Amino acid sequence: MNIKEKNSQIVIEDIKDFNLNHIFDCGQCFRWNKEEDGTYTGVVKNKVINIEQNGSTVVFSNVSMNDYHIIKEYFDLNTDYTEIKRSVNTDEIMAEAIKFGEGIRILNQDEWETMISFMISANNRIPMIKKVIENLSTSFGDFICNYRGRDYYSFPTAEQLSSADIEKIQECKAGFRSPRIKEAASRFLKEKDIIYNIKNTNYDEGLAYLKTYTGIGDKVANCILLFSMRQFDTFPVDVWVRRVMQTLYVDKDTKDADIRKFAENKFGKLSGYAQQYLFYYARENGIGK
Repeated sequence: MNIKEKNSQIVIEDIKDFNLNHIFDCGQCFRWNKEEDGTYTGVVKNKVINIEQNGSTVVFSNVSMNDYHIIKEYFDLNTDYTEIKRSVNTDEIMAEAIKFGEGIRILNQDEWETMISFMISANNRIPMIKKVIENLSTSFGDFICNYRGRDYYSFPTAEQLSSADIEKIQECKAGFRSPRIKEAASRFLKEKDIIYNIKNTNYDEGLAYLKTYTGIGDKVANCILLFSMRQFDTFPVDVWVRRVMQTLYVDKDTKDADIRKFAENKFGKLSGYAQQYLFYYARENGIGK
């Protein structure tokens, strides 16, 4: 990669295994929005960043070289995805899924924000998930800046949500999840060291702990582990993953727990990467629909 700075931009040339559509449309994040010009704008560590891609050149705007460490960590730029794809390419199905979503990268997201975001995701559609998160940020977060005519706010802290009235959280369209969000915020304040250390423990310990939170079941816990805690041996099963697995790998009546076990046995320590390729491939092609 060739990295340079110009006019409040960081330009990375000759970047490999990187596609904005694949990264932001594979179900792992909710605060990035596609602009009319095809770029994406989102919030990372309370910085508003706009990203444009032209082939192997990616331009990050509204940043300086001082922010490169944020970009490098968030987009996992030190990881060799060519090697990951080679390792999970175990059959013709995976070969096709990898080819279709070749530019996917698993983002390094904040644990707290990811916890609440995926609690909101349970039994919910992506447009509504994004709207609830935006409403919570606008109502309880801190103003960051106005960029391209739009106001941006930080994701609310645990302190901000723990002190919020449940009725105010409900006004953000969080529905039945509102008391769970407030409860999780209050508990997080006492146990955040545990949360931020899960990436240093094993998968089973992290899964068991997260499921002690009201509103975090098996699927949500696995998403949190994969998308913010670097537990790549997990295989979250949602409706699209279930469909692709039951259509292409296992019997139609196979339960989610058995699908996950099958995948974890097949893909091992890289199961989470395989899940992302399969999720994106299934949803974009309507497999099993």
